[in-house]
Amino acid sequence: MRPSLAALSLLPLAAGVVLAQRAAVDLTGTWSYAVVTENGTGTPTVTMTQKGDSLTGTYASARMGTIGFAGTVKDSTFTFALATQGGATLVFRGRLVRADRVEGSVDFGGQGGATFSGDRRR
Repeated sequence: MRPSLAALSLLPLAAGVVLAQRAAVDLTGTWSYAVVTENGTGTPTVTMTQKGDSLTGTYASARMGTIGFAGTVKDSTFTFALATQGGATLVFRGRLVRADRVEGSVDFGGQGGATFSGDRRR
């Protein structure tokens, strides 16, 4: 079975759309997070810099101070980890749900977890 000329002519367009969607994900910026735990909600400021699939930044909260982190981005999902002064490693796993909104979960180093959402500051 031979593909039609019309179908073949759409292949470059479809490939361009997929590449544009991948390139459209950029988490770079300053985010206002809400981390919801069973003990209340924390409101850290998270600053992220994305270069390709690499993510770096800082997590700043009144309770923990400012902590640097590193992580990765794949399509519209991301993961980053930070080590607290108490020795626990917090792992954030999230996804970009729209251009300036992220949502996900946090693992508190095997000692429980939480959910989070964040909005990019403009």
